[in-house]
Amino acid sequence: MNPTILKYPNGQLRGFIYRLSQYRVEIRNSGGVTLGWYNPSTDITYTSGGSMVGFGDLLTTLL
Repeated sequence: MNPTILKYPNGQLRGFIYRLSQYRVEIRNSGGVTLGWYNPSTDITYTSGGSMVGFGDLLTTLL
């Protein structure tokens, strides 16, 4: 499970994207707190509290 590292243009760490399974891709902030997840099979993004954000991969909007 190698994360995709997200950085600001100045090189500062912004967050991580983890592909946990074929049904769950999570985004975490630089402190490791899960902000939400995306389910590729249903094409829906959710917040960490379980509320639907929208259709499609909207993970970076949660940062």
